[in-house]
Amino acid sequence: MRVLLLSLIVVGLFPSCKQGEKEPINPPNILWISTEDISPAWGCYGDSMATTPNIDALASQGYVFTQAFSNAPICAPARATLITGMYATSTGTQNLRSTIPMPQNLKILSQLVSEKGYFTSNNSKTDYNFSPDDKWDDLGNQAHWRNREDKLPFFSVFNFGITHEGHANKYNPDDTKSLKKKHDPKDMIVPPYFPDTQEFRKIIAHQYDLISVFDQEVGKLIEQLKEDDLYENTIIFVFSDHGFGLPRYKRWLYDTGLRVPFVLHAPEKYKHLVSNLNAGNIDKMVGFVDFAPTVLGLVGAEIPPIMEGKSFLGTNAQNKKYIFGYRDRADDVFDVSRSIFDGRYLYIRNYLPHRPYIQNAQIFNTGKRSYDELFRVKNLGELSEESLKMFKPKAVEELYDLQKDPNELHNLIEDPQYEEVKNKLHEKVKDHIVETRDTGFMAEGQMMILGENSSVYEMARDPSQYRPEHVLEIAELVGQIQDLNQLEKYIQSQDPSVRFWALNALDAFEGDISSQKENVLDALDDSSQPNRGLAAEILINKLNRPKEALGVLEGLLQHPENEVVLLHIAVNVRNLGGKAAPLIPLIKEKVFPKIAGDVWGRYKNWSYPMFIGMALDQTLINCGESIE
Repeated sequence: MRVLLLSLIVVGLFPSCKQGEKEPINPPNILWISTEDISPAWGCYGDSMATTPNIDALASQGYVFTQAFSNAPICAPARATLITGMYATSTGTQNLRSTIPMPQNLKILSQLVSEKGYFTSNNSKTDYNFSPDDKWDDLGNQAHWRNREDKLPFFSVFNFGITHEGHANKYNPDDTKSLKKKHDPKDMIVPPYFPDTQEFRKIIAHQYDLISVFDQEVGKLIEQLKEDDLYENTIIFVFSDHGFGLPRYKRWLYDTGLRVPFVLHAPEKYKHLVSNLNAGNIDKMVGFVDFAPTVLGLVGAEIPPIMEGKSFLGTNAQNKKYIFGYRDRADDVFDVSRSIFDGRYLYIRNYLPHRPYIQNAQIFNTGKRSYDELFRVKNLGELSEESLKMFKPKAVEELYDLQKDPNELHNLIEDPQYEEVKNKLHEKVKDHIVETRDTGFMAEGQMMILGENSSVYEMARDPSQYRPEHVLEIAELVGQIQDLNQLEKYIQSQDPSVRFWALNALDAFEGDISSQKENVLDALDDSSQPNRGLAAEILINKLNRPKEALGVLEGLLQHPENEVVLLHIAVNVRNLGGKAAPLIPLIKEKVFPKIAGDVWGRYKNWSYPMFIGMALDQTLINCGESIE
């Protein structure tokens, strides 16, 4: 069957020739080489600290995209976007990490390419926030184009984790033993939002060492292509999934978190497939949402209407006016922020501005060297104001001119000269939220309950279940409301998502909320468990009413509707600080046994149980308890 499909590809995409003309060209192989957690820190980007000869050699014969972006600053939603050609916020895959029900008729890139007669392999990370089962011909740490039969064209993905934050934040000699020469800390450039300490210089130097190791792996794959006489038949993508695995990069919805390196190599025989490009640096904007439709164009497949990205290669390439970004829950840290970049200005709308980027969470306190050093300097009282912003509530809106301010240090949101830019980009963000049915404006636990009988994508397009335009109306008031009476109609709404955001508006309000006491007490009986948990947190932290609220939290910890709801409640409890002490016996006796396992020697698996456990471990610490 695939041999027949292959012949159709050759006829369709690469037409047969007349007598005396050249032989028809076989369809191209496609190779994706991805790495984790690095910004554009390759020599071909002009980075003097980088040692990346293999990538630079590939770039010298190909194309260096200087405006390439992940749509999310953390791996799972970034990878979900890559493989579906859809914004993760459209499918409900915007959080890290989750298991989302997807539409039965939705096919990911590997399946669509397979239907064109291609062999598909992935070595080996998926992390899509949905099951990868039955979606690849060859999936695992031995997956390789060499495992195909009949010399089929291939779409092969190799994912390297050597540059991941887990490696970047530890000194493991085995990670860099293949290097003959390592980077000298004294030669490193420390960005202005980090303290210029010897430790940070060592961290940065080690990051560049790891990038050099990745470069070696790129060289090995290119050599394998040449050994198999496939190099001139293969279009190669080399890229990272988001910015560095360091503070203010990974998890941050800034240019530092979203901008990625991306080098493309197209052999001479396939130059017609990239005819819209000139060799060298390419300044057109591309996002991860565009990678899947672009590959489909390269292999001669139709782009399904459900895909939201656009091809950026060939005669049908489309220029992109905006890059949209999203930041939602990462690990056990809830957040909702959206961004838009127009090629010069980056606008960010923080919908939970009262939640800092660095919260009271284990993910920032688990022996990561960069965070350890930040905390050390902070405790000495020596952090700069720029560094301290990471620990403080966020601005409701942020606007940066990246031409003048590439380090994103000067928020222009209050500057009247930029009011027109701000208003235009803000409206574009709101339009995008509504048009794509952005699922991030439901409490995650509620979203999972509503989507369990079909899929989150389908549920979000049913106006009887989700109306983002109504939810956005109240979400826009969080951090900006002046008169609490404005909340009355929202907190009494029939829509649980509207009520959720009304409670967030109360939580974010910096003044006295005692006038809303009865509304918050009533919310303890809300039909939505995440709403009940948030109401209990507000009652304890802002209204000093622990008696009623602690009983509700006890019930929710023992009888959540699903694991995601339990994560909500665990975070509510963590946010109480030492006030959670009455709940500790219950947590130890009833909750921890349900989530216990071998991951990190404590948790049942790498998904919700781990994040629930991390939130509750931090709760123990907050209450003066030790972690076993």
